[in-house]
Amino acid sequence: MNLNLPDGAITELSTYLLESFGNRTRIDYGSGHELNFICWLLCLHQLSHLTPTSFSSIPLRIFPTYLTIMRHVQQEYYLEPAGSHGVWGLDDYQFLPFVFGSSQLFHHPYLRPISIHNADILEELSSEYMYLDCIRFINSIKTTANLRWHSPMLDDISSAKSWGKVNVGMVKMWEKEVVGKLPVMQHFLFGGILSAVEGMGREEEEMRELERVGEEGESGAAGKTAEEVKGLMEKLDREGMRHVHSSWGECCGIKVPTAIAAREAGEKGGLRSIGRLPFD
Repeated sequence: MNLNLPDGAITELSTYLLESFGNRTRIDYGSGHELNFICWLLCLHQLSHLTPTSFSSIPLRIFPTYLTIMRHVQQEYYLEPAGSHGVWGLDDYQFLPFVFGSSQLFHHPYLRPISIHNADILEELSSEYMYLDCIRFINSIKTTANLRWHSPMLDDISSAKSWGKVNVGMVKMWEKEVVGKLPVMQHFLFGGILSAVEGMGREEEEMRELERVGEEGESGAAGKTAEEVKGLMEKLDREGMRHVHSSWGECCGIKVPTAIAAREAGEKGGLRSIGRLPFD
């Protein structure tokens, strides 16, 4: 198929698509890579190859297919979660399925957020609803059976009265924790299709933060000027992208073990056969 793409568009499109499968240097994957997939779709829309009439297929068909592929990659290669918040995050890898999934359930006549605790509902309806499928998948890979133990944030969100409140909260959280976070967005690439807005850089804020790091003596930067600290903390990844580590370098390698690998190791070692502790 000849898409008649303008010069340079193939390079930009392929970059977003390749980035959406994770980082080949760190062997990790997270919400920033997921963002690249959405931007790949946005580029196709900007180039008039994805029209508004097909928008409904994005959360219902295209993204679920991408999610299935990524779960296979995560399980096959034990990708480390990139920037995971551990138990205080939604999921080790994904974010947008909870945005799309809560929107899908917005007007459901009887399913409520609390329904995620019903094993029968998850088993019967997870194939139809993305949010329920995410909960089912998370339960399947964690070594503990209780959602309250391994995903307390999702457990807390389930107390919301409606999917509308869940969806609004998910969108706000995505804006703050993904596109609003420097460790995520400093790796993001802009080009001719998706251009950075004028004044998007936050050089002054960055320099103030670097001065604070030097004053507080973090990461061996005690007594150094902002420029010296910046030189100390600037890194180049395998692709030659320059970025600045925060005081503890969360963007490039907090080694969070993958729950998928832990689950498989537990099954091989017979840990899943251990009975639950008798708390009651």
